[in-house]
Amino acid sequence: MSTPYPFTAIVGQDDLRLGLLLNAVSPAVGGVLVRGEKGTAKSTAVRALAALMPEVPVVSGCRFSCDPSAPDPACPDGPHGAGPGVSRPARTVELPVGASEDRLVGALDIERALSEGVKAFEPGLLADAHRGILYVDEVNLLHDHLVDLLLDAAAMGASYVEREGVSVRHAARFLLVGTMNPEEGELRPQLLDRFGLTVEVAASRDTDQRVEVVRRRLAYDDDPEGFAARWAREETALRERIAAARVLLPRVVLGDGVLRQIAATCAAFEVDGMRADIVMARTATALAAWAGREEVTAEDVRQAALLALPHRRRRNPFDAPGLDEEKLDDTLREAEGDSDDGDGDDDGPGGGGGVPPQSGGPDAPDREAGTGDDTPADAPAGGDGSGSEPRPAPAGGAEQAPVGASEPFRAKMLSVPGLGEGAAGRRSRARTEHGRTTGARRPEGALTKLHLAATVQAAAPHQRARGRSGRGLVVRRDDLRQATREGREGNLVLFVVDASGSMAARQRMGAVKGAVLSLLLDAYQRRDKVGLVTFRGKEAEVALPPTSSVDAAAARLESLPTGGRTPLAAGLLKAHDVLRVERMRDPSRRPLLVVVTDGRATGGPDPVALAGRAGRLHAAEGTASVVVDCETGVVRLGLAAQLARELGGGAVTLHELRADSIAGLVKNVTAAGRAA
Repeated sequence: MSTPYPFTAIVGQDDLRLGLLLNAVSPAVGGVLVRGEKGTAKSTAVRALAALMPEVPVVSGCRFSCDPSAPDPACPDGPHGAGPGVSRPARTVELPVGASEDRLVGALDIERALSEGVKAFEPGLLADAHRGILYVDEVNLLHDHLVDLLLDAAAMGASYVEREGVSVRHAARFLLVGTMNPEEGELRPQLLDRFGLTVEVAASRDTDQRVEVVRRRLAYDDDPEGFAARWAREETALRERIAAARVLLPRVVLGDGVLRQIAATCAAFEVDGMRADIVMARTATALAAWAGREEVTAEDVRQAALLALPHRRRRNPFDAPGLDEEKLDDTLREAEGDSDDGDGDDDGPGGGGGVPPQSGGPDAPDREAGTGDDTPADAPAGGDGSGSEPRPAPAGGAEQAPVGASEPFRAKMLSVPGLGEGAAGRRSRARTEHGRTTGARRPEGALTKLHLAATVQAAAPHQRARGRSGRGLVVRRDDLRQATREGREGNLVLFVVDASGSMAARQRMGAVKGAVLSLLLDAYQRRDKVGLVTFRGKEAEVALPPTSSVDAAAARLESLPTGGRTPLAAGLLKAHDVLRVERMRDPSRRPLLVVVTDGRATGGPDPVALAGRAGRLHAAEGTASVVVDCETGVVRLGLAAQLARELGGGAVTLHELRADSIAGLVKNVTAAGRAA
């Protein structure tokens, strides 16, 4: 086993280290979500935490880590008799993004269950993580069905595996730690709320601190064991402090005045539900224990709010997580004035329990390192997008400054025709592991979803030849049938947006951006990948390569300048290049092309015919498409509808794109050139 990087050797990242240590002191806090750019020691810190966790007493030989003092009566390896048990280090179990359902929850041998009535169960990662740490790197990229299983286990403290009426249950209580890069997409709100705390990390801009990071990392890579030995004293001291805080934790007093501050804070920031209040109370208590105090103070509450509330303030994926600290201070003062408890002045540097000290050690700089950088979020502007009084586009197609988007709305669902086999999502019909059962087939690998009727039908004709004598059915491997299911998949939605002078009127472009923003919100909810191609002037460009981060697409859209000629053909050809590359990277993910334009084309000889030929290129490859017709005015040329016919797709106006408009409820984009 490789030597982990010492936790105390991590430079800076005070919030990250504090969030992890508070969960080590009080696992009831509920885990931590670490958000930040790549290369900021997120994974290193999580893996280093396991070495600081106290050892876990377990029943000898139990695969489910039962506590010998209170064994699980429903443990599949039970029942367990009385005994002292054995101690082992706390585990850190990593859940890969591409893990299967059976790998996560465990696998039940269906053949033995049907023929012998035996629950032969192979535990999964949830069983391994019981009473330890479950670490999900790139948690925002986790498949939806695995997210659902995690939510169930985190809520109930148990994992259930059911196959056609045969079920196995085991305890699954774990510290959930996730890391993610927001540029690659956001988390579902249900999973986001399951994390007790969230911390933002960013690389330091301080030269001395960056030098120290490189120096320590190179020293560790050259000699991991020697490097760890140099930090052994600091690791031991931190481990002892965690143990002492755990002992002190039950004696920490959470006064009524402090509880009122917690409740007032959660109410003031309009967080949903009551989980935030509970998490803040547990976090404030852990902060007091970490600081060696037996009473929670107002400063503990403030620190707890900064860790527990930012991710619960998001109302849509384009909102940046964060907290107005001035409003927080005002709320705490008002609540403190209404009670006699919780005067909490200060308790040393770091506030409340304080940040974990940056250990000195042999390589430590003289100054304490801190993250200190708040990464500004790229969020689209709301409002009506006018910014000022409407004004016409300047003559000659000169470039205009970016225009804000109008208020987004609930958009109609645009789907790809046919039956796909892409990644699980919520847009187009597809063969998936989850959904309604549509048939049966022979399993190609391990059986995951049994089709009971088809299995019995396959085994029935052979019962006499197999010597059946009792009531049980004699089942062979060849009799088993896998259920085929139909659900929904996520698609690649590629936006091609006209940013030319013909679209440049401020009110008009604000409405166009609002429509695209609405479609981006829809793509987020349906778990799509998105990309953005824009065209104006003399060329087209890929403003955003295909990504799972719809908020990145919204940021690019918000800063989009307008003006110049309309190279429509260039935009369509650039989109063709993007889709060609994506088909090679991910052939199972079907694309949906959304062209936002008034259909006009300028520049070069016969630009409209050239755009038509580019559109037919997409149609020849069967790319599902829709044109969002942005043409306005009394005289309408119908060029967007003509482009839609060339693409082999449908056309909708900005008004028809609204889900509450009169013109139909769902638009299915067909390759035959009509919307069904």
